[in-house]
Amino acid sequence: MSRKGNCWDNAVAESFFKTLKTELVYQNKFVDKAEAALAVFEYIEIWYNRKRLHSTLGYMSPHDFGEFLNKQNIAA
Repeated sequence: MSRKGNCWDNAVAESFFKTLKTELVYQNKFVDKAEAALAVFEYIEIWYNRKRLHSTLGYMSPHDFGEFLNKQNIAA
């Protein structure tokens, strides 16, 4: 943990929410809360975790990176 007020504490979460808003929220008009919740769920589970490439993971999706780590643990 770092000191109170350190700007790096929430950097990962802030980056994710910026991406979510830019790629999903600002591009759509939602009729109600349920539609928005479904769209956010689909964005995270289908696009962000399974298809979107992340530079910090060596340009792999989180899903692929997780599978890669699981194969490394089994082999070790």
